[in-house]
Amino acid sequence: MIKRITRSRLTKKSQVTIPLMVREKLGVKPGDQVEFLIDKSNVVYIARPRSRADEFFGAGKKHAQGKDLSEEGLKKAIEKAYDEEAKHVAREGIYED
Repeated sequence: MIKRITRSRLTKKSQVTIPLMVREKLGVKPGDQVEFLIDKSNVVYIARPRSRADEFFGAGKKHAQGKDLSEEGLKKAIEKAYDEEAKHVAREGIYED
């Protein structure tokens, strides 16, 4: 179930304040980055980006064999993971804990 928590107004500079309860739920603070995901119905979701360590946590040598572990290869793998997550969110929606 998707629940609207609150609203925020767009400023003249196209800025939006993220409400406190949303920042707390995401665990973000001033200076942190956030991601905006848009589904096919133009519904926008906000998320805290995962770090590179989070993306590859638990991946051992067995899983890395034959993979491009260069910086460029890792960037492409992360982009692919974000794309897959965005597709999942668009397909499944975001559910309240």
